Amino acid sequence: MAKKIIIIGSGFGGIAAALRSRAKGYQVTLLEKHPDLGGRARVFKRGDFTYDGGPTVITAPYLFEELFSLFNKKISDYVKIVPLDLWYRFVFSDGQTFDYTENKSFMEKEIIKFSKKDLEGYYDLVNFTEKIFDKGFTDLSDKPFNNLTFMLKQIPELLKLKSYKSVYSLVSNYITNEKLRRVFSMHPLLVGGNPFTTTSIYALILFLEKKWGIHYAMGGTGKVVSALEKLMQESGIKIIKNAEVTKILIENKTVKGVEIKKGKTIDCDYLVCNSDPPYVYKNLLKSNNNYNFLFKQKIKRMDYSMGLFVYYFGSRKKYKNVAHHTIFFGKTYKKHLNNIFEKKILSEDISYYLHRPSATDPSMSPEGQDAFYVLVPVPNNLSNIDWNIQGKKFKDIVLERMDNSVLPGIKENVINDFFLTPDYFENDLLTLHGSGFSIQPKFSQSAYFRFHNKSEIFKNLFFVGAGTHPGAGMPGVLSSAKVLDNFF
Repeated sequence: MAKKIIIIGSGFGGIAAALRSRAKGYQVTLLEKHPDLGGRARVFKRGDFTYDGGPTVITAPYLFEELFSLFNKKISDYVKIVPLDLWYRFVFSDGQTFDYTENKSFMEKEIIKFSKKDLEGYYDLVNFTEKIFDKGFTDLSDKPFNNLTFMLKQIPELLKLKSYKSVYSLVSNYITNEKLRRVFSMHPLLVGGNPFTTTSIYALILFLEKKWGIHYAMGGTGKVVSALEKLMQESGIKIIKNAEVTKILIENKTVKGVEIKKGKTIDCDYLVCNSDPPYVYKNLLKSNNNYNFLFKQKIKRMDYSMGLFVYYFGSRKKYKNVAHHTIFFGKTYKKHLNNIFEKKILSEDISYYLHRPSATDPSMSPEGQDAFYVLVPVPNNLSNIDWNIQGKKFKDIVLERMDNSVLPGIKENVINDFFLTPDYFENDLLTLHGSGFSIQPKFSQSAYFRFHNKSEIFKNLFFVGAGTHPGAGMPGVLSSAKVLDNFF
């Protein structure tokens, strides 16, 4: 009889792990706390508006295609994924813009607009990030780092690739213009890191985008979730929704099953958690947390990613000239990030990411209107910010900043709006301290130093998703499921 695998959580990491396990013949049960699948990628419908809850930038789409090919099927029969010509529009507080695209001659013009002497440095940077990509992504993103010896073998090559530098420091070696430094160093923010402290290994994202481009799923990222749900149903995976796991059952360092609300238990041979590892170790294993000294220290020393304030809103007015993806930089960069990550205080000098899916896909909003969400990095809940008080005030600040920059007149045109704070991430998505991306991607919290894909403590407990190797972001969490191919 086939061995049983339980997957906790239906983010992209959990769904990918379920499909990969099922393709190998395991009996797979996927448990999801919410009435819908997707985790951070769940969908919110409000009236005639559809809002993707979280991830909107699809890179490395082949990782999704692989999941369908495991069952001899084509993703194109389930969902339409299209490349974007304009990847990001960067907007600075003085009104200057930088359009980021794969078009080489256009990119050269955009760079020269800011600094002609940085053109050569840009190409040198891209060439160096290709080397980081070859090692960090191609070679290591699907390899397990549960063995210290394996990690030590990688150190010489990682040092050659200047992994001891931060992303901002690496970019600054090649680029002199401060605005261009912001453009080419912002990628760690997409995976929960501070560009000034995130290891330069994550500069590989710059090349990853160049290699495969940036894509969008017609109908929103939620359509990818729906496509994968259909594939799971067709492949015989049992999906149980509204099934929050309240306890992991352990005997002699071995997982025997899980308990869900109302005291129901389900047994298994292997357990895969697509849930925040520090939350799991602290709460779901609370009666078994006689962890050894080193593991306790590992958990204690962890630094967590920033929190996220996400404001979803429709607009009566259509903003035809606003890009699909816009990143707005406030007046300060390092100081602002220091306020978020280190001081953990709110600032009115915000930076934000604005998503306008109706730029590509009119179905996301009623005719003549627009659907948006704006994502603002904020301190996580170690800040002790009372979002019940600060949430509405901060929303007004965000609206004011957008009205004065990318979306003039938006304050008078907002309809159908709501917002989420780090409290949502802590209470609904169960991330420790309300972090947006679990633990930060510092060198001291990467690879072997992250939470292992195969538990350091329990024999048949495994992890996928943002908090384990290789890290957050769609390529990261999908690759974390590939790591499990090394174990079962």
